[in-house]
This record gives sequence, C-alpha cells and structure tokens, in this order.
Amino acid sequence: MTQHVKKLIAGGLGLLFLILGLVGILLPVLPTTPFLLLASFFFMRSSDRMHKWLLNHKLFGPTIRSYMNHRALKKSTKVKALSTLWLSLSISIYIVEIIYIDILLIVVGLCVSWYLLSLKTLAEEA
Repeated sequence: MTQHVKKLIAGGLGLLFLILGLVGILLPVLPTTPFLLLASFFFMRSSDRMHKWLLNHKLFGPTIRSYMNHRALKKSTKVKALSTLWLSLSISIYIVEIIYIDILLIVVGLCVSWYLLSLKTLAEEA
C-alpha cells in the first residue's frame, strides 16, 4: 500500500471520527472525547492542517492536548464522561432485554470507567 493511500485512509478515518464526535455532542449515547481523540490520531498521520485545527479548537483542543501531552484529563471531564457513559448504558440495559448484551454493556462500561479513572487528573483552571 502506498504512502498516499495510507494518508487517504487515515484522513477518511479522521473525518469519520470527527463527525461521530460532533454527533456525540448532541446525542449522549455517543461518547465525544474518545472519537475526537481518534480523529486527532488519524489527522496526525494524514493532515497537518486538520490536526492543528483540532488541537487549537476552542472547545476540543484543551482536552485533546491534555490527553496527548500528559495522559490526563480534568476532573470535570472525567465526571462528565463517566456520568454520560453510565446514564447511556443504564438506558440501553433497561431497553435491551437480551441478558448477554446487558452483560457485554456492563463489562464495556466497567473497562471504560477503569481506563478513565486510571488517567491522571489535572487541576481545574481557576
């Protein structure tokens, strides 16, 4: 696979994850931050312009930079992410009546929660 094709694929994935992250702002079922981190990862490999735009974005940039530079998130970001995660999972578990899917959702929720809680916590800005 040529370098050009790899950049096109990475750019397409970056755009896909950016769109999913933006939709996640409106739909609490979709997690915004992980999708934006993935978008940043793929843009870093495909488009300097899009990567810089994302890193310098007023709303998204600080969280992405904190994660990339320090493997850390602000406490408020962790609380919002965990609250949204468990609210969405609770609704899904209530709606879905298949025990195996419910168990899978709980396991995924526990793994994501563990990962978020394992990240360093940055001090909130005054």
